[in-house]
Formats: sequence, structure tokens, C-alpha cells
Amino acid sequence: MNKEKRTEIFARFQQANPEPKTELEYNTPFELLAAVLLSAQATDKGVNIATRKLFAVANTPAAIAALGVEGVEQYIKTIGLFRSKAKHLVQTAEILRDQYNGEVPENREALESLPGVGRKTANVVLNTAFGQLTMAVDTHIFRVSNRTGIAPGKDVLAVEKGLLKFIPQEFMLNAHHWLILHGRYVCKARKPECARCSILDLCEFKKKTT
Repeated sequence: MNKEKRTEIFARFQQANPEPKTELEYNTPFELLAAVLLSAQATDKGVNIATRKLFAVANTPAAIAALGVEGVEQYIKTIGLFRSKAKHLVQTAEILRDQYNGEVPENREALESLPGVGRKTANVVLNTAFGQLTMAVDTHIFRVSNRTGIAPGKDVLAVEKGLLKFIPQEFMLNAHHWLILHGRYVCKARKPECARCSILDLCEFKKKTT
């Protein structure tokens, strides 16, 4: 895929949705970090149901740490892997409380050192909470990048590097959200809905559906 096609793809995404947002509900960087940490192998909808209750009671590192693992579990037990997630969230909250004055750090190394926080979670927080030009590659973005030809890669890191290299800078801030939403609602895993795809004529997927 050439530069002109990529530019047109993201121009169309921007025209259709000028200010895309994450579907996770949050008000602060810590709430976003907590929500993303809880979202592994879970839907945003399911996470939002749990965090509405949790954040009403505890939405700061100090409050989450005070609640403790068993306390957090009571609010997130509807989410998959809730026991390990509760443990990681409380451990992360304790570190933020004790080492970062209760603030979420704005750099990758510090974020990735937190329990349960990997590269993808760090990228989401850096991009969505702090406006940094990063690219968090989840299953949707990995699929869309490979299927369309925007940035093919054998693994998540290869796709991330490709997207950072190929997406025009003026679109980078919002590209993460556009690609996720496109993969979630149009370019679906089992059967892409090509008939209503806004970039159908630009996509290089050979097995388009009708």
C-alpha cells in the first residue's frame, strides 16, 4: 500500500469521526489506567459496568490500595481473570501512591514497570490520557492493519512499528481509536462487512465480502 492510499484512508476516518474516543469510561489518567488494566480478555462494556461501581467507591491509587485485593474483587468479579486483575490493580495503586505521589507517570518505562501493565496498556494511556503519538495494537488493530494492507506484520510489535512509520503524522493522535472502531464494528474478525466499509476501494484485502 502506498502513501497516497494510507493518507486517504485516514482522511476518510477523520471526516466521518473527527474526534474519536475510547469506549472505556474514565475521568482521570488513573481511572483510564485501571480500566485498560481490567480490559484484557474482556469487553469495554463489561469493564464499564464494573468500573462505574468501583470508581464510585475508589478512584485514586490511595483509595484502591486501601480497598485491598478482596475489596476490589467484589466490584470486578463479573470480569474475566478478576482475581489476578484485582491483585495487579492494587499492587499498581500502591506503587503509584508510594513512588509517584499518586500520579500516573507519563513515560513508557515507568508504566511498563507497573504490575499487569504491558506495552499495549502503556501505549493506550500515553496516547489517550497524555496525547502522545503512540500506537497500541490490540487484536482489532492487528487484524485491520494486516487485512487492509495499511501496515502488515507478523506480530504485534511489527504492526506497531509499521503503523508508526506509515501513518501520516497529522492522523497519528487519533489513529488508534479509528482503527479499533473500524475493526470492532466494520472489519470484523469472522466476516468483515465490506458492503458498508468507507475505505472499500482503498483496502487491499483480496477476499472482500459482498
